[in-house]
Amino acid sequence: MNRYGRQAETMWKQACPGRYAALEDPEAFFTGLGKLAMEMVLDLEVKIAGPDVPGEAYLEKVGRLNAARNQAEEVARAEILAPPETEEPDEEDEDPGDPGSNLLAWINRHEHQSSQEDELD
Repeated sequence: MNRYGRQAETMWKQACPGRYAALEDPEAFFTGLGKLAMEMVLDLEVKIAGPDVPGEAYLEKVGRLNAARNQAEEVARAEILAPPETEEPDEEDEDPGDPGSNLLAWINRHEHQSSQEDELD
């Protein structure tokens, strides 16, 4: 389990102990969640950082790249790692371990963007 998975597990234990307890295999769930978060961070940080700026000093570049990573991690934390806002599952929730529609929406967007980029190449 990577650090994103550990962060998610800690957040879920504190915010939604009932949902956490309902997970059949927390290790596998948070390992998968961590992998998805890492993919999202790696994808977003490149997009947020943008191209190198001509004449950019080394420390400026390091600062820009670190800021991009921090922003990407904030997005991943909010959209993938954060537990559901309520302890009680909604009626439409089929699985108490479902990370939510935000994750599915991101995956769909990511796959759609990847296919569009492939078409452009």
